[in-house]
Amino acid sequence: MTALLKLKGVKALAFASVIGLVGTVASAQDKSDWPDSFSVGTASQGGTYFVYGAGWANMVSEALGIPGGTEVTGGPVQNAALVQTGDLDMGMVTMGPAFDAINGNSALAPGLKHDQLRALFPMYKTGFHAMTLTSSGITSFADIPDGAVVGVGPAGGTPGTYWPRILTDMGKDVEFRNGGASDLAGQLQDGLIDVKTWAGGLPFPAFSQLDAQTDVTFFGFTEEEQAAVIASQPVADFTIPANTYPSQPEEQLSVSMWNFAVGHADLPESMVYEIVKTVMTNNAKMVEIHKAAVETLPENFDKNTFIPWHPGAVRWFEENGFDIPDELEG
Repeated sequence: MTALLKLKGVKALAFASVIGLVGTVASAQDKSDWPDSFSVGTASQGGTYFVYGAGWANMVSEALGIPGGTEVTGGPVQNAALVQTGDLDMGMVTMGPAFDAINGNSALAPGLKHDQLRALFPMYKTGFHAMTLTSSGITSFADIPDGAVVGVGPAGGTPGTYWPRILTDMGKDVEFRNGGASDLAGQLQDGLIDVKTWAGGLPFPAFSQLDAQTDVTFFGFTEEEQAAVIASQPVADFTIPANTYPSQPEEQLSVSMWNFAVGHADLPESMVYEIVKTVMTNNAKMVEIHKAAVETLPENFDKNTFIPWHPGAVRWFEENGFDIPDELEG
């Protein structure tokens, strides 16, 4: 347990001020068992999780009338561990790390089955993509030379976990550099790393910022590379649309994982019901927070095939015509 508590790392819990209500919690709602505040684990600054998480935490805080805030973390693996231990109320996870955590294969807590995780709502697909400075001459994965330094994201995050596996399987003899989204973007711009890879909702904020500041090249997989990655990793085929970034005029082959919001099993049912209701019925506001939220829709509930659902989430989805499988009702 001591080791897990150390996972909290840099605490950046900034409680949102309650300035109004996005939705209306019924005045008769019994909130006696609700916490005084809530916390949401996101990821590093400059990433999609950081932007998306802060937005939905603020929206829910306003709707429920209780303070809520976000914590900067290493990403999904750490979020799952901190929700499991109760150090965070809620977090954001991609399905690959969540599957490992539930089955006791978390890189941060090996052997601990994360049996307190409960699904709350679907978020969006995480696209895997890569960029480099145009001056490097690299335009494909085949061009990455032996000895290159590749930024892969924080240890314990989705990109930091899966990009080393992907590139190693591709036979790349490179040095992997961990770091936050903004940090690695700065290192690429300063020539300290050769390639920056990531996995996040599109457009990825740090990639957009770099594209606006310097000449960059985005590159994806060949059909053969994509097929090999899908065969070896828990991902699905995905295409990054053309013009996702100004310097990316053509679509690129990629892979993706779904993201879900999760919470601790002990969160009050009525509170979770209101959280899910707020997010699932305010998609336009969610898209204002981040464009990736165009996929934050209730019909995408079926992309979760193994995380037990929180009873409060089950109640909202089933009241609105979405049938949660019996075996996933937590």
